[in-house]
Amino acid sequence: MIADLGLIAGVALLIWLALRGVNILLAVLLSILLIGLTNSIPIADVFLKHFPFGASGAFSFAGNFLLLFLCGGLFGRVMATSHAAQGVAMGIARRLGQRQALWIAMLVCALLTYGGVVVFVVMFTMYPIGVTLMRTANIPRRIYAAAIALGAGTFTMTALPGTPSIHNVIAARSLGTDLFAGGWLGIVAALVMMFVGMWYLQWQWRRAVANGENYVANDKDQQMAALAPSDDAHLPSLLRSIAPVVIVLATIVLPRLLQSFGLAYEWQSFAAGQPVLWASFALLVGSLSCWLLFAPLRGQFVTAAGRGVDDAMLPLINTAAVIGFGGVVIQTSGFHEFAGWLLGLEIPSLLSVFVSANLISGVTASASGGLQIFMSSLAPEYLADGVAPELLHRIANLAAGGLDSLPHSGAVIALFTLMGLSHKEAYKDIFVVTVLIPMLAALVAVVAALLL
Repeated sequence: MIADLGLIAGVALLIWLALRGVNILLAVLLSILLIGLTNSIPIADVFLKHFPFGASGAFSFAGNFLLLFLCGGLFGRVMATSHAAQGVAMGIARRLGQRQALWIAMLVCALLTYGGVVVFVVMFTMYPIGVTLMRTANIPRRIYAAAIALGAGTFTMTALPGTPSIHNVIAARSLGTDLFAGGWLGIVAALVMMFVGMWYLQWQWRRAVANGENYVANDKDQQMAALAPSDDAHLPSLLRSIAPVVIVLATIVLPRLLQSFGLAYEWQSFAAGQPVLWASFALLVGSLSCWLLFAPLRGQFVTAAGRGVDDAMLPLINTAAVIGFGGVVIQTSGFHEFAGWLLGLEIPSLLSVFVSANLISGVTASASGGLQIFMSSLAPEYLADGVAPELLHRIANLAAGGLDSLPHSGAVIALFTLMGLSHKEAYKDIFVVTVLIPMLAALVAVVAALLL
């Protein structure tokens, strides 16, 4: 009884500390201390074995995925420094018109994150431009924030095949699949997230205007407006700006494309068997293409690369900390009872995957953290039960992207901090587009897989 209560208290403490804005690494260390003490796990094992080096250890994860985070941070930074990210945003804005501000925010965030730009870089790119869009179209800040979340943190993160996102790579590395596994299910789910999410945001915008809710500037807006391009004529064209993103995706898809034409090379099997290295290579190729395409970047490339490394380290440490928390949790009897309950549910295996991956991601407030824990602790049982690796890859990805965005999610807190919003003001819309609708999309994918 004490052990189970301690596990629940440890999870609750992590959530409470995260909502209070406590550094996530510190919050994790305090939480695992409580779990270790109440579950009679030797403290030395907690901090020197299970947290850092276990199958779901923080350092184990960081070592395996360091290169991917570094290359992602580099690509995101050179896209920002070269103004290619802004070029994509302003190019799409010119073509759609500022009255389509919500579509602009969602599409730009989706294109950048699908191509491998780190989500935090995307947020910083879209907010300065968003100040102009919100003011011109009279969009309440909470709704614009939800549009950013929809584009950057839903379907490109877990659904669309081929993306070099950490979630897609975790599943591929764990299951021996490639980045396109379960692709048709991912596309179906992505369409649900995109169109249902945008319908909801447009509906909320109309309701807000009808109720007299308008855009109101704050100090954050004035600071960010100064960072927006004052003369977008000097930005690179949309075609040039989006080229590095296309190059990243083309590099990832190239081995599969050649294989479909019957052209076999040794590096194709390498690409399929080493998703971390191949996705990292694609991001590196995209970064070098920025150096070639944007002359002003060349003199700043080394500095931008250094800042890209800095950009990568905080997300890597935070993600690794959450995964290390899970590495301690899975040592408890309460977790094994919970896992046994999940696996013993009298429901189809894919529906059980949906439930279990969602719940684990909800506890950790991290899709990548929850997915890694799921893959190391529960995935072998589902494979033994006959679930195809390709289906498990995509359904687990989709499910992990549901409850990961609860109020203590680091990405949610970062977005609210950036835009000067509170949970009370804006979380309802974020909850709908990043929790409810992705869960609906995952269920649609489960049903489609069961029927077809």
